[in-house]
Amino acid sequence: MSILVPEPLLQVRDLRAGYGNVAVLHDVSVEVRAGELLALLGPNGAGKSTLLRVISNLLPTASGSVRFDGRDLRGRSPRDVVRNGLVHVLEGHRVFSGLSVRHNLLLAGYDVPRSERAQRVEEAFAYFPELAAKRDDLGSLLSGGQQQMLAVAQGIVRRPKLLMLDEPSAGLSPVLVDRVLAVATRLKETGTAILLVEQLVEKSIRCADRVCALAQGRIVLRADAQDADLVERIQDAYFGGSLERSH
Repeated sequence: MSILVPEPLLQVRDLRAGYGNVAVLHDVSVEVRAGELLALLGPNGAGKSTLLRVISNLLPTASGSVRFDGRDLRGRSPRDVVRNGLVHVLEGHRVFSGLSVRHNLLLAGYDVPRSERAQRVEEAFAYFPELAAKRDDLGSLLSGGQQQMLAVAQGIVRRPKLLMLDEPSAGLSPVLVDRVLAVATRLKETGTAILLVEQLVEKSIRCADRVCALAQGRIVLRADAQDADLVERIQDAYFGGSLERSH
């Protein structure tokens, strides 16, 4: 008797993309399953942020396919992608500095009915009590770490099926990095799939189910996060050429 294996929530197949005539991604294939945390690791310039931008349709594909929740994402606007349950938190603490923390979160749920929107904002505050204490402060008055928390909280308001976090640790203290990654783990435990792009290898592995490593625009390693000697294998994959390794 055959056993039906559910289709991954996100399927990226043989993706090629870049900026103008500059190719960045070369035949990249990645899967994220429902309710798991996949860490996408790699050095600067590996193509990690480019991959997320292509998935969320902020950048076009040259070739290949992206399917999310059984749907082909080609031709869909970034807004449609978000409405389908795929939320991309971009690198760089992107918040509305002239709005209060609360209004930043309300704006993130602009198309949600008003009564439900307020409930979702409170859910986001529950993940980040530091923000709840500053709900009436302007975004410009927050520290860099607090702005990063707010950017993640904006994604939480959407109640995504898949939350893509691009370098959430960038510019943060070790304590705040741990806070943001702990929230990612809690979201995963509630059933939200997470695609985490990071350069902090060991911290990412500790909260991940699986790991992919990207170098020079190619997947060079896939592994379970519990595999032995994984840190050393990742470091070797970064500098060991473009041959993909699996385990």
